[in-house]
Amino acid sequence: MKRRKFTKNVTGVIATGLFAPGNVLFADINREKFPSLADHKIEKAELVTVDHHWPRFVGKNGARDVHGQYNQATVLRLITNQGALGWGVSDRKAEDSLPRIMDKNVADLISPEEGIAPGLNAFHFDLPLFDLMGVILDKPVYEILGKEGHRETPVYSGMIYLDELPSEGVKGGLDTIMNNCAWDYDYGYRQFKIKIGRGKKWYPPKKGMEMDIRVVKMIYQEYRDKGVQLLVDANNSYTLEDTITFLRGIGDIPLFWVEEPFPEAHEQGRKLREWMDKNGFSQTRYADGEWVWPDAMEDVALEMIDQKIVNTYLNDIHAYGITNWIKVMSRLKKNNANGSPHTWGDRLKTHYTAHLAAGLGNVATVEGVTGFSDDIDYGDYPIKNGKIKASNKPGFGMKLLK
Repeated sequence: MKRRKFTKNVTGVIATGLFAPGNVLFADINREKFPSLADHKIEKAELVTVDHHWPRFVGKNGARDVHGQYNQATVLRLITNQGALGWGVSDRKAEDSLPRIMDKNVADLISPEEGIAPGLNAFHFDLPLFDLMGVILDKPVYEILGKEGHRETPVYSGMIYLDELPSEGVKGGLDTIMNNCAWDYDYGYRQFKIKIGRGKKWYPPKKGMEMDIRVVKMIYQEYRDKGVQLLVDANNSYTLEDTITFLRGIGDIPLFWVEEPFPEAHEQGRKLREWMDKNGFSQTRYADGEWVWPDAMEDVALEMIDQKIVNTYLNDIHAYGITNWIKVMSRLKKNNANGSPHTWGDRLKTHYTAHLAAGLGNVATVEGVTGFSDDIDYGDYPIKNGKIKASNKPGFGMKLLK
């Protein structure tokens, strides 16, 4: 049964609110097509806190103060009555919802074609259940999703912040930014996303704009002949007028994308897109929508994609979940737009997105968050010559070490 046929068949059930974990229709389809899922029942579910860290101290962006270096994440570990183990990023609040999955057949909870069953919270359960499903089916997640992309996808460093600003023992200075770029280049990145928007909080407006332009020009001059593409991200710290001033200031420097220049707004976004198209930035993507909950009544970024304003959708891989990315990808393709899920904060999310890209295709680039942990074996996801290669191990191919 193809995905579009499955969706058509269950539309009436969804509308009546009867389609929930344990629903006969959802389970029966899975049992018919993927009988091994029905052989497994969730026997144990536990939330685990893991420590992880970035390779360097990360400073300010246009909107937030210093990000630091050492972090924690909550993951959900699932074990079935057959001994299959899957895990993934979750949230502490998932504890109250664990009874919804306990003692349920995996066939009741997730489908290879549709993702998690309606009624389950993606933020709590999507990534752990996808990993578990891959382990049970003995397939990497990208293969379950259809292998419509390539195992190797462009990847960018998302860790070039306003690091000329000193803080907490970090000396700062422009040399710090250039040293960070050099580290990322040696690690394998060939795309750098540069944080801009200094003039909103950290500099007087004019001086902040001058520094934004200076930093981009400095990095471009160093890497223009080394095959590096530049992206910029203002974290909603600009106005429309600021964005145009910045683009004029960098002149003919090519940008892969402009991200979150200001909060999503139809009219301002349309004016920016029109200005870019007429002033040398017609090939530059306009990227937005990095965190909108799946059940939100309004998603302005998606509306702007329908209007051909935004053309790269960024919704977070954890908050949105692979399930909702499956649903939205056809809408993006229809509008000649693509996706690039937000992954900031956690290397796990970078690896999840590598599978999404390889499985669904139509992902412009993957946000690379370099990280290390004694609690996690991150698996085989090499970054070479600007591309990340998804692991071909079952599920996401990573191991929890605690």
